[in-house]
Amino acid sequence: MEKVYVEEVFDKFSEITVLVIGDAMVDNYLWGRVDRISPEAPVPIVTVTKQEDRLGGAANVSMNLQALGATPILVSIIGNDEKGKVFLEKLQEKKLSDEGIIIDKGRMTTLKTRIFSGTQQISRIDQEVSTLIDKPTEKQVLDTIQQIIANRKIDIIVFVDYDKGLITPTIIKQVTDLARQKGILLAVDPKVRNFMRYKNFDLFKPNFKEFRDGLKLNIEKNNLEELKKAAEKFKKENQISLIFITLSELGVFISNGVKENYFPAEVRDIADVSGAGDTVIATAALCLAASLPAPVIAQLSNLAGGLVCEKAGVVPIDKERLKKEAEKI
Repeated sequence: MEKVYVEEVFDKFSEITVLVIGDAMVDNYLWGRVDRISPEAPVPIVTVTKQEDRLGGAANVSMNLQALGATPILVSIIGNDEKGKVFLEKLQEKKLSDEGIIIDKGRMTTLKTRIFSGTQQISRIDQEVSTLIDKPTEKQVLDTIQQIIANRKIDIIVFVDYDKGLITPTIIKQVTDLARQKGILLAVDPKVRNFMRYKNFDLFKPNFKEFRDGLKLNIEKNNLEELKKAAEKFKKENQISLIFITLSELGVFISNGVKENYFPAEVRDIADVSGAGDTVIATAALCLAASLPAPVIAQLSNLAGGLVCEKAGVVPIDKERLKKEAEKI
């Protein structure tokens, strides 16, 4: 991509407002060192030297959107607990809007604790409730979404489905109908529970495992011909405009129904793959809203996902580095 073109792309990003609907969480990190094995069980003893809280899940997608220059508005649920307070403090610290955050006293704030020895993640502990939200909370979420759309010019809505219970079939259907009425683009990073409910979307971005499990397929990741057939069939049956499947170390596949493209992964020194999917959906959604062609969407998103894998822990993309790397391809 020429430098002038890259600058134009990122200038367009700064004009885009994104409504992010999804499961947000707190990512807690325990950094330390392993010097010995426990005498109580064959497990390493980690001497913790540093602890850190970060925004995760749909909130990390919001941070990636913000890092790329866009304006994100997050709609999500947290609990009335200590980690919920941490979440709100981090939102304020990152200068992200809390207008779409709902506090549900009946649920806990989702917490993922990752334990590192040096830069190597050795364990993860999840504390969460994944049952679907109740009807009163669902109505509160829908009312919040409708109010934001009525008061703000939204260019694209991104569903970030971590399968923690916020995104219900009713929310998907009603938001889809509202978006179509308002002419707002729709994108999703799906999970298996709601996989078949995202119909009439502009961008559908599963990873390979989600795609295979969602359709109950028995295909290998490197079988591109079978993957293409399955993707086209799914796309047509569900009125998907653009399907974008990430294949981890093999790269990405994208199809708009007219032309298919496959791009291999960029060679990187991988430190940690957590959070890469958040970066990819954020980048792809902005590219779509900026009316970029499918090959550019795939290449830029693929590049962005690879760059964040060089960092330990979940981190948003570095816009300036992405711009420099994009000029090389």
